Amino acid sequence: MTLCPLCNGLRKIHVACTECESEMKDMGKAMDYDDEYSAYMDINTLKQNDGFPDSLKKGQCPHLMKCLNCNHDEVILVQE
Repeated sequence: MTLCPLCNGLRKIHVACTECESEMKDMGKAMDYDDEYSAYMDINTLKQNDGFPDSLKKGQCPHLMKCLNCNHDEVILVQE
């Protein structure tokens, strides 16, 4: 069983915005924003349809990062 270090508060991540170079804020798992019930569903089931074909196989957790300065957002894959 894999464990995402960001989802479980084991570490923080520092990502610079590709637009303005400000530090981006981790907004949590990207799939939590799919619909109102996705935050309560099994993570491995959601990874089968998350738009990242290898995230389940490679043990990666897609996280939404948002720049609070310019509102740019992007998804990064965090190794579990």
